Amino acid sequence: MNSRERVLRAINRQKVDRPPVFASFTPQAGERLCAHLGLPAEKAVDSFLSTRVSFTNTLLTLGNDCVCIAAGRPDGFTLKRENNIVIDEWGIGWIDTGVYSEMAIHPLEHAETVNDIISYNFPDPSGTDKFALAREQVQKYASDFAIIAEQECTILELSWYMTGLEKFLMDLLMERKYIFELMDRVMEINLAHIITMVEMGADIVWTGDDIGNQSGMMLDPDLWRKHFKPRMEYIFSRIKKLNPDIKIAYHSCGSLIPVIPDLIEIGLDILNPIQPLAKDMEAQSLKNRFGHELMFFGGVDIQNILPFGSREEVIQHLRRIKNIFGAEGAYILAPAHNIQPDTPTENVLAFFEEALKSI
Repeated sequence: MNSRERVLRAINRQKVDRPPVFASFTPQAGERLCAHLGLPAEKAVDSFLSTRVSFTNTLLTLGNDCVCIAAGRPDGFTLKRENNIVIDEWGIGWIDTGVYSEMAIHPLEHAETVNDIISYNFPDPSGTDKFALAREQVQKYASDFAIIAEQECTILELSWYMTGLEKFLMDLLMERKYIFELMDRVMEINLAHIITMVEMGADIVWTGDDIGNQSGMMLDPDLWRKHFKPRMEYIFSRIKKLNPDIKIAYHSCGSLIPVIPDLIEIGLDILNPIQPLAKDMEAQSLKNRFGHELMFFGGVDIQNILPFGSREEVIQHLRRIKNIFGAEGAYILAPAHNIQPDTPTENVLAFFEEALKSI
């Protein structure tokens, strides 16, 4: 079977020759690997979700079974630069810290009223050129590879990026009206992106927001249920109305055990990224508790094993994860985040070597 057939069988809980694979790189890790393998020097794609859609050719050469697509920059937009800060289409300012860029400007940090949100110049989600690369990727790869429509930072993350985290959480707790206007505006823009990519023929929609950390949820579960669950249910229902057969993934780093049943209730198909060192996110436990209702996407440890383990430890870790999650299909093998610059090239190659073997 080719990669596309493998993924579609897996996400429909059918037997496969091996679990399908999807990995992504930080720019530093991707460029280093291209140089090591003598592959054409790919550069990271310039988009809000660049790490998920970059180094496509390199990753397919190594063994990825999926191609990720996402919205690009708006029509005619050029990144603005002020001193060492790069300002994107949302007005968020980013400063390069060496591995990732960190936020230096939150454009709505002084917002107080609904009118502050209504009057803000948000990106236009309708520009066709935002999806020029996505359309090219679908045309080039969809016959042989599964297509993932990437729209993480669906509501919570992008909203707090606009205001700053402390302000956002405090005003959410106080139920300031402008917060809900902001959340809904972000949600509708991102939903418009999703709809465009579903209409292109995506097989999986990748939604999500980081709501967990190493020791538990960063939001009170009831707060999430009150404000985010109904909005995610609305997004899921719109997606399924467009294509009842499409599969929906939800990404949250960290531990989110209390709300996994809620995500299942509103129609989630696939949980990602399964951060194995976070509280209660161990593979066998998750499979036992939720495997009859959820599929899994991720689970390979990028905090300890990939960067610091030996080659043999990487291989043994992958074998264990594949056997737990992948024995009956319903699994996409992936690292629990982008492969980071601290991961030795030898371990990246060991990951793909073992990933491409049958269980």
